[in-house]
Amino acid sequence: METKEILYDLRIKNGLSQEALAQKVFVTRQAVSRWETGETIPGTDTLKLLSELFGVSIDTLLGSSRRKICQCCGMPLEEDIISREKNGAPNEQYCKWCYADGEYIYSDLDDLIDVCVQHMRSPEHSDEEVRRYLKETLPQLDYWKRYRELGGGKAFEMLKKQLAEELNALSVEGMPPVKKLNALVGSFVNLSYRLPNGDLVRFLDDDTTYLGTQLPSLFGDGRCFGVVCNMDFLLICTYEENGENPELVLYKKR
Repeated sequence: METKEILYDLRIKNGLSQEALAQKVFVTRQAVSRWETGETIPGTDTLKLLSELFGVSIDTLLGSSRRKICQCCGMPLEEDIISREKNGAPNEQYCKWCYADGEYIYSDLDDLIDVCVQHMRSPEHSDEEVRRYLKETLPQLDYWKRYRELGGGKAFEMLKKQLAEELNALSVEGMPPVKKLNALVGSFVNLSYRLPNGDLVRFLDDDTTYLGTQLPSLFGDGRCFGVVCNMDFLLICTYEENGENPELVLYKKR
């Protein structure tokens, strides 16, 4: 699709008249009309406003077909996994699992590789082959080339340390000390817990990235402790293999 068609479709889907759209991005109605006839295209500053308004990337607005990848993990960037800034604006350099709410998730390349290996392993490629490939390719991406300039990692590492200390201070019986927290996608850890009245409840968002880990229970009963947290809360649960029969141990606002 061309830019004129994309802008028209987005305007209609969002229930906006040309006049209403013009007011939101500080142009005239005539300017919007010219975009939709293909006579002109929005300027750079206006494209940024349109990107924020419609929640899509500038590449999408321009009908770009060039293939983009996350500059941290190398994953192809489709529209639905592009990361967002705290204000909701798209960040077209990263996927939502490497950059979330204005923070860089990974500050250690080996940590990222450990996570990627779990998702990329296959009968055709052994863990070692995948790990070797990632060690060769990821350092060539922009994030790892410019890591020292980005400035997000140090603050995030401090947050992870603080969260681990708070979790350990709870002294949950049977749970080993939390030594390391990893990035976890909400859909993988958003378990359903049964309330005393029989209702099922979930506390997480499938599309949000959290910090957490899995720990073997010291009771030796085959269950595991699951830890999920972020700047707002701490959650501890137990479950059997593959997340079966989860039980909520603690949910605490920070």
